[in-house]
Amino acid sequence: MINTASENPVLRVAPAAPAEAAAYFRASLAFHADVSDVAAALAAGGDPGFVVVDTRSTASWDQGHVPGAVHLPTALIPEQAERLLDKSVPVVTYCWGPGCNGATRAALALAELGYRVKEMLGGFEYWAREGFAYETWQGPARRDADPLTAPVDGDCGC
Repeated sequence: MINTASENPVLRVAPAAPAEAAAYFRASLAFHADVSDVAAALAAGGDPGFVVVDTRSTASWDQGHVPGAVHLPTALIPEQAERLLDKSVPVVTYCWGPGCNGATRAALALAELGYRVKEMLGGFEYWAREGFAYETWQGPARRDADPLTAPVDGDCGC
């Protein structure tokens, strides 16, 4: 049994004050979007107000990517971003998944070039795991939603 805050690994460092926490979480939302929100915005039809950028290699792109995404590997951003992207349109980057920081590196490279950018949390892994359609070199594909990452009824309530 844990008796004191110093023995509790969660509370060993005290939670931030509410105003500090609010500022942190507000800032986090300015930098990140989750796959469900990106999918909903794309599915709504019309111009979603942003462009999705897949920052992975060509082999990874061919394996599967978000429909309508622009393929721009991170290493090619300095030489190709201006040709492929409009600086007036926000960019949402993604890479493989939460274990990969490729989308973060790409977002940094784009921000340093003057683009407004967010990173899609979960990357392509969670796009596929949540059951959203994707494209491969062979054509459209879709997997059943993983019940550990997506609600059965499609609405997590958040």
